[in-house]
Order: sequence, then C-alpha cells, then structure tokens
Amino acid sequence: MFTGDEFADGGNFIQQTLKKENVKASFFFTGNFYRNPAFKNIIQQLKKDKHYLGAHSDQHLLYCDWTKRDSLLVTEKQFKKDLHDNYKAMQTFGIQKKDAHFFLPAYEWYNDTITRWTNETGLQLANFTPGTLSNADYTTPDLKNYRSSETIYNSIVSFEQKNNTGLNGFILLVHIGTAKDRTDKFYYSLPALISFLKAKNYQLVPVDKLLK
Repeated sequence: MFTGDEFADGGNFIQQTLKKENVKASFFFTGNFYRNPAFKNIIQQLKKDKHYLGAHSDQHLLYCDWTKRDSLLVTEKQFKKDLHDNYKAMQTFGIQKKDAHFFLPAYEWYNDTITRWTNETGLQLANFTPGTLSNADYTTPDLKNYRSSETIYNSIVSFEQKNNTGLNGFILLVHIGTAKDRTDKFYYSLPALISFLKAKNYQLVPVDKLLK
C-alpha cells in the first residue's frame, strides 16, 4: 500500500519495479495529488498497469486529535465534502467510486465516528497493519522518530520471523515520495523486499483482493 499527497519522487522507480516483478499494489492519493499536473503521468501509468487507485482525503485533513482520539477536528459535513472532492478528482482519471471501494484516512488516523461516516457514503475504511516501521519512511533526520531505511527493512523482516502467522494477510504501508531532507529513500529497498517476500512464498496482491 502506497500513499501520496505532496511528494511523488519514488513514483517511477516504484512503478517500474512493480512491473518488472509482476506485482500489483494499492495506491491511495489525496485530491491534491490527483490534481497536481506534475503527477499526471505516473497516475496514468499506474492505472494502465492495473494497480488499485484509491482515496486518501482530498486535502489530507487530520480528522481527530493526536492525543485525544475521540475529539473530532472536522464536522460530518466537512468530512463528507472532503471525501466527495477526493473522488471527484479521481474521476479525471476515469476512476469511479465503484472501482475504489476502500478508503484510507489521511495520516492513517481516525476514530469510530470517521469509520461510521465512511460507511454511510458506501465506502469501506481500510488501514495498514501495525507491527513494523514501514510507515516511518517519511521521517527526516531532524525528527526524533527518524528511522533509517535499514532499520525499517529490518523491522519488517523481524516481524515476519517472530510473528506466528508471519506477514500473512498483512497490509504494509510506505510512501510514494518523501521530503528532500530525507535522502535515504526507503522505496529503493523495494526490490530486495519483494525478493524476500517471494522467497517466503507470499502472494503480493492489492487491497481489494486481500480484503475481498
């Protein structure tokens, strides 16, 4: 599962790697991402390659407080309009709501109210599986929670080896691009990661097939 809002520097490398390895993945983009002219070609290519393309909030809104998760920062009207606008941006690429049933909340942060509002729009909220550091690939060296690509990769391998069911049914999240301050790009570890997973006999599938 790849997410994107303002960065897409790994887009071409990720697309080419997935094509070479014959792997289908899921891409959840904001409306900001879909409307960005600089990202038009990579979106069209991912659609042509038949990857899953979904919504990730139009404006990348933070729906609820980081420390008080039950405290909403948006109204129902704001949330549903933002979601509607996200899908409107997707229609530019011929992606209909029926083709993108699963929705990934911005920041992967939400509460039960957001889940209910999502269901009321006819969509299903989805999220990554916790347990690895894959979603920390956006961190930059100036942050206290910075994680190097080596640390992230090792966390995935370690989880697979220690967990009773390995990575079976696991949803792994990484970013299609990151800020320039992060020069250690985790997406360059994708070929090694795919090789590792294939060697373990995992089938790599998009989210709609996994959660079907």
